[in-house]
Amino acid sequence: MIDPMTKPLLTLCLAFLMAGPASLSAQTAKGSAVDPVFKDLIRQYYEAWNSANTDKPAPLYAKDAGLVFYDLTPLKYTGWDEYKQGVQKYFFDNMASGTLTPKDDLQATRKGNIAWTTVTGHLSAKMKDGKAMEMDFRHTAIWEKRGGKWLMVHEHVSAPLQ
Repeated sequence: MIDPMTKPLLTLCLAFLMAGPASLSAQTAKGSAVDPVFKDLIRQYYEAWNSANTDKPAPLYAKDAGLVFYDLTPLKYTGWDEYKQGVQKYFFDNMASGTLTPKDDLQATRKGNIAWTTVTGHLSAKMKDGKAMEMDFRHTAIWEKRGGKWLMVHEHVSAPLQ
């Protein structure tokens, strides 16, 4: 029997294997129409995180305890509860104001009930200590359709070394 926490990862691996090399060409090229479902999900994602309230993006995430989310700091979160608490502690509690802005390079690839999105963006924040923070970042999300709703089962946010 497959452990329920590894099912999304196995499903994604199988999707890549079944898709073969053609999956790369199925990605939306810059300037082409992006699947409106994922365009709207990314819009919701950025609006939710820009609220600085970790309850707002919660409906976009699967709540399986073993799911892994990578963010700017710390290295890794396991499960939505840890992610939510970490973002609050490391970011929102230290931030006076901030905005995440996606750039216009969203790509979405869908294979059945699994999809992945990539987009770059910019963070502009003012910290409570008065320091400003400006940073470009990369955002990759793996989505799984569950009960008719797309939920994020893995996320990777990172910034290039300057």
